[in-house]
Amino acid sequence: MRAMIILGTAGLLLMTGCTSTKRIVVDPQGVDQAQYQQDLAECDQVADQVSTGRDATEGAVGGAVIGGILGAIFGDSGTAGRMAGGGAVLGGAGKAGDAQQEKSRVMKNCMRGRGYRVLN
Repeated sequence: MRAMIILGTAGLLLMTGCTSTKRIVVDPQGVDQAQYQQDLAECDQVADQVSTGRDATEGAVGGAVIGGILGAIFGDSGTAGRMAGGGAVLGGAGKAGDAQQEKSRVMKNCMRGRGYRVLN
């Protein structure tokens, strides 16, 4: 069971690490590309303050606990283990997705604050 939680959490961390907050679309009219690249890099650093990995881990632990409890109530120890593993994956994925959305919002707000027309 613990191996399932560790593997699930590691997979989630890899997925969130590969997601880029730079996938924003700005209106290019009148944009100095050198300044844009600098602002994009600085806003990316600001957005990196959102902790995606820690949130995914907390979600995985919470999901494992809830899944394990429900499995123990409605089944045997095998069911509890399977439900804990499934809960870990679902809880971690949910929290990682929430954190990634927050990171994207921070990135877009930062770029808007610097005067760019963010289109997405």
